[in-house]
Parts: sequence; structure tokens; C-alpha cells
Amino acid sequence: MKKRIVCLILALLALCLCLTGCHGSKGLPAFVVPEEFDESRTYEITFWAKNDTNLTQANLYRQVIADFEELYPNIKVSLRLYTDYGRIYNDVITNIATQTTPNVCITYPDHIATYLTGTNSVVSLDELFADADYGLGGSKVKFDGPTKEEIIPEFLQECSFNDLYYAIPFMRSTEACYVNKTYVEALGFTLPEILTWDFVWEVSEAATAKDEEGNFLINGQKVMLPFIYKSTDNMMITMLRQLGADYSTSEGEILIFNDTTRQLLETVQSHVETKAFSTFKISGYPANYLNAGQCIFAIDSTAGATWMGSDAPLVDIPEENLVQFETEVMMIPQFDPENPKMISQGPSVCVFNKADPQEVLASWLFAQYLLTNEMQICYAQTEGYVPVTSKAQDSAEYQDYLARAGEDNELYYDVKLEATELLRENVENTFVTAVFNGSASLRDAAGMLIENVAKSTNRKQTVDDAYYEKLYTDMRTLYHLDQTGLATAGKAELGELPGTATVLVWGLVAVWLAIGVYSLVNLVKKKKLTKFLKEH
Repeated sequence: MKKRIVCLILALLALCLCLTGCHGSKGLPAFVVPEEFDESRTYEITFWAKNDTNLTQANLYRQVIADFEELYPNIKVSLRLYTDYGRIYNDVITNIATQTTPNVCITYPDHIATYLTGTNSVVSLDELFADADYGLGGSKVKFDGPTKEEIIPEFLQECSFNDLYYAIPFMRSTEACYVNKTYVEALGFTLPEILTWDFVWEVSEAATAKDEEGNFLINGQKVMLPFIYKSTDNMMITMLRQLGADYSTSEGEILIFNDTTRQLLETVQSHVETKAFSTFKISGYPANYLNAGQCIFAIDSTAGATWMGSDAPLVDIPEENLVQFETEVMMIPQFDPENPKMISQGPSVCVFNKADPQEVLASWLFAQYLLTNEMQICYAQTEGYVPVTSKAQDSAEYQDYLARAGEDNELYYDVKLEATELLRENVENTFVTAVFNGSASLRDAAGMLIENVAKSTNRKQTVDDAYYEKLYTDMRTLYHLDQTGLATAGKAELGELPGTATVLVWGLVAVWLAIGVYSLVNLVKKKKLTKFLKEH
């Protein structure tokens, strides 16, 4: 009898532990900076980074790791490369549950906000920034890293939310409009100093004219997509910001489903109907169409400049398909040229919490090493990124690099350096969106609004009031945006428990009932036995 009761109690305790682990767990204790870094120990840390097909970048990561390990022989860094940030995000989310996250990760603040939900998985860096020994510019750091004041303030601010820093910026870019100036002028237009949406739409519509055989007049080909936008989430977010329209609040209130958004979508719809506009997800990479003379306005990141233009070092189409034209690098189109707005983007670096504070400190030292001039300048030279520190930007080496634009089509490719200067000259005109748990989903929804309208228009579907009403409802549901205050998710206001936790709760109830029934049965048996003994 006792054994059965013990077994039931153990089962109850097990369920309680599972329930605690599944819902509301605090995770690891908050990180506290050690007084001294223990260099007598060996640390093995993992570094997850993103790389497309740029082998120069991959080799640069490996060289930086080797250089760092020379300074800190007791810290071994294992590199894992991913093809996109979405895969990093998914793997981190999966590994948080088992506390097997990487030590250092290149990611985005929107993603970090989700990593933080309900756990201490990501280290807040404020104390590390300020630590006199091992912080930014610390006295015991073995390399010449920047101080906090030498990180570009606008870039550093992007890594702050919930009144704490959870990342350091790694590289920064914005979006640029890569223009086939030759075709614009052939159509009878002159490029303004700053592009406007009206100008881009007008030129794009003019470029859709065809001859009697169905060839486009501007290029003599069967294919012409005058205007292609790579990132439609950035497109919607930027247009709303330029108009001063609602998108979200810093507390996580979702405001995007408004009349201004509807008007912007109707504009997109009208130009998709004429085949003047398309997107990367629908048609393909803008650079490939631009370089083949099949696109006039290609909007992509300044980091993608090495793919843009007839002489691009990373051109991705057969040489026989290349068309020679003059490439102009311009700010993205504006509604108000006197008050330009362009999104600031680019990867940041976060440090994940571990049970061993010494391991976290070793990870921080490596993350900090990514801000050295050696890494910042070399990485920026691979694409159109801008270093995130004034220490690197003001260095003689970097200034010499900028001054040599056009010397060749590799390191000094002029389009790449023009894209770099575009951001450097407009840092004060850049903006970022609010970061909260759910902001990544909202960003995805912003892009899918445009993608869905474009796809439906191409398929000749009816796009009317009923369509937009359903579209808004579908986006709210698909991306879980049907509630406000998403920033509180993962806390007491979570609402419904996850399915696994619900099962455990009912299991807990069942165990209590089983114990009650078992106790009642035994009580009845005991009374019967007592009565029998008294009678006999």
C-alpha cells in the first residue's frame, strides 16, 4: 500500500516539475560580471553567423577567430555559418528550451526580443559595457577595441529595448535605389536630386510601352519589370514612416491595419496591374533584372551593392546576358524630399547566458573583438556595409579605402562605395521600428500585405473592399496579431497555456483525483476490517 502511495506522489512531483519547466520558467539566473577572468581554464564557445555565398566573408570570420585565439589561447571558438538570419532565429528558438544556445550569435533585435521571452537566455550588456576591466575599452582587454562613446550612437540605440542593451551593432546598412540612369534618360526623364514615389511610378509606367511584336520599346526585349523591391516589409514600413502613419507602439500595440496602409496597397495594386511593379518573392532578385537591362529601379540593401551594375564583382547572371548602362545609386523614393526617411538595418551581436559566468565573460570578449578596426574595416570592404564605430570610420585606413572609389571593380567598386557613402551621409535620416516580443511577426505581416495584393492582382482576382477586409483579418490571425500588447507575451498576461502545459494540468488533476479515490477506498477497507475484528 505504501509503495503505491509513494509512486503516486512521485508521479505528482514529476508532473509539477514538467509543468514548471514548460510554463513560466525563469531559466538561468541573471548574469553577474566576474571580478576576474580565469585564464587558467579553457573555454569552448560557439559563434553562429550568417553568410550567403561570399567566401571572402566566410574566410574573414575564420581569420578573425584565429587572431582572437592568438590573444586568448584558452578560448576556442567554433564557427557555424548559416545562409540566412531566419534559420539562425529558428535554431536559437529551438535550442533555448534545452539551454543549448550558441554563446555568440549574429542576429536582429526583433529576434532578440523573442529570445528574451520568459527566460534569462540573453545577457543584458549594460554592466559589461561599463566594466572598467573587461568592458568596452576595458583596461584588461587584450586588444584595441572601441569605447562605448566610439560606437555610432544611432546604431547602438537600435540594440536597446526594455531600457537595457541586449546587443552590440555589428554592421549597418540601409536601402538604396539602384537606377539604370541610361534608360531613365532614354525615356525622356531627368533624375531629380532625391527620388519621389510619383517620379518612380511615372517612369516605371512609361517603361511598360511595347511595340507591335510585344517587345518593350526601352530595351527591345520580351521582359521588362521597371520597378522591383527586394524587401516588401521594409517597403511598407518605410512608406508608413514617411507619411507619419501608424505602424505599432513600443509597448507592442499593433496599428498597421489602417486606412493609410489600405491606400498604399491600392497604389501597389494599380502598378502591378500594368506590370510596372513587382517584388523579389514574385519575380526574383532585382540585381539580376537590373544587370540584364530588364529593370530600371531596383531597391535593395546597400550591403547588396556588389551585385548591382554592369561591372558588379558579384554579378549573378551569364556574361552574355549583361547589358551596359550607367548605374546611379540614390536614396529610396520619398513622399517628402525635404524630410527624407530611410530604414536603418543590419546585423547585431548578442551574447547568450550560461550557467558558468566565466564562459559568458569569454563569450563577451569575443563579441567585443568583432568591433575592432581589423574586423570592422575588412568586413565593410566585402560589401556595402558601414562600420558601426567612429573609431573605424575615422581611421586612416578606412578613409583611404573610401577615397579610392572606382580604382577597380573589386575592392574599390564604385557602386559599392557610393552605397556606403549614402548611409554615412544620411545616418540622421534613418529610423528603426519598435522592438518587442512579436515585432518580428509584425514585420513579416507588413511585407505579406504587399505580396498578397500583388499575387492576387497578377492572378486577376477581385481586389475590393471585401478583399481588404479579409486580408487584414487573415494577416492578424496568421501572424498572431489579433491582440494588442504583444510585448507582454510570455509574462503573466500570456492567456491560454500551450497545449503541452494544458495536458500536464489535466494530468495533475487526474493524479490528485487518483490519490483521493485511493485514499477513500483504503479508508473504507480499514473501517470494514475494524468492524470485522470487533465482531469476531
